[in-house]
Amino acid sequence: MVEMADARGRYLGRIRRGRRADFIQDMAQDERLAFDKHWELQAHDGQIAPPGEWSTWLLMAGRGFGKTRAGAEWARAVAQADGTARIALVGASLAEARAIMVEGPSGLLAVAGAKQRPRFEPSKNLLRWPGGAEARLYSAAEPESLRGPQHSHAWCDELAKWPASTSRAEACWDNLQLGLRLGRDPRSVVTTTPRAVPLVRRLIADEGTVVTGGTTLANARNLSPGFIAVIERQYAGTSFGRQELNGELLAEVDGALWSRALLERCREAASPPACGTGSGGGPAPDGAWSRVVIGVDPPASAQGDACGIVVAALLADGTALVLADASVERPSPERWARAVAEAAAAWHADRVVAEANQGGAMVASVLRAAEITLPVKLVHASRGKTARAEPVAALYEAGRVRHAALFAKLEDELCGLMAGGGYEGPGRSPDRADALVWALTELMLGRVGRPQVVGF
Repeated sequence: MVEMADARGRYLGRIRRGRRADFIQDMAQDERLAFDKHWELQAHDGQIAPPGEWSTWLLMAGRGFGKTRAGAEWARAVAQADGTARIALVGASLAEARAIMVEGPSGLLAVAGAKQRPRFEPSKNLLRWPGGAEARLYSAAEPESLRGPQHSHAWCDELAKWPASTSRAEACWDNLQLGLRLGRDPRSVVTTTPRAVPLVRRLIADEGTVVTGGTTLANARNLSPGFIAVIERQYAGTSFGRQELNGELLAEVDGALWSRALLERCREAASPPACGTGSGGGPAPDGAWSRVVIGVDPPASAQGDACGIVVAALLADGTALVLADASVERPSPERWARAVAEAAAAWHADRVVAEANQGGAMVASVLRAAEITLPVKLVHASRGKTARAEPVAALYEAGRVRHAALFAKLEDELCGLMAGGGYEGPGRSPDRADALVWALTELMLGRVGRPQVVGF
């Protein structure tokens, strides 16, 4: 029966995808069990390691593509083929390495057969296979942990999420490569969603790297149809969708005030020091924040673009932290005003700064109707969006602004603001970016002095 399953498996690769499910359904139970053990027959083309000589396989693809499964199956095959293999498993943190690379639904424990299942020793961050191969977990946030250990192979997951501040990601990679000196053919596999961080660009430029990738839809047969419908409806055609779903590495726009590399350097490695969960917040720990401001760029009409709503805090050391993007798409006046009020309550804001060029009285009355009790400052734009953004971009360059998380849509807009004027980002207008500019201008570029109540 095993031979028959192998024969059907070879044929399976040649039949049309539309008949695949029916073909497998026709198998006898023992045939199906035998087939399930053959990863090479189940994998789609993008999940199989490329042929030829390479030192690094960089698999950059959309979410749901099956990157983690591909990395785990590669590491499993190495361990089962070579009892002397010593594999480094490097994640953005030890917690992620364990939860995703080892214990996750596509991790090393899940893909192992019953007789070849490795033993995991959490206290040592170590896996041992029956044949003698070993794999050890490492955190990219601790580059020095890779200084000294030797390995024959490495699997690095979500490299684009590795902490870019103070060049820790590159230090981690360098220490890993210097220790990759066991065996006759040391190799690294990197599975990641594409983001234009310095280390990703460096690997792409390396002649020893083979780059492959694909879209979320390449793995559609293993994904919920409802999930696919939702993501296509929400993100098709957007920069976020091109990166996170299509697996594209978005190039920098020449002449933009912000670059993606700059924003990655400005990202906090840890969560914001707020109480609460999700997108909400709370009071900062004692002395952490001296002010919290919400910048608002109201839409011109209910049928207009998004209402930009960005929350930012001034820290005790004089720098700013962007806490949240609470913007809402195509909202009614009541809806965007309510979103402002909810953000103000969640983050304990002390002021709302709202652009009033599209009718100051209307903006004031809408916010008043939402029962916002904190001071509201109405600002009038006397210069274009780009001219207002230039001094704020200079704050980023100087390292005086950080982001508490990845704000994909906001950052897409920032990277579309052009020096000297113009906008080449998503949408008709950079509403989120404009809200951020108003918030940071109030916090860091306004007149020095005690905050005062500003009436409507």
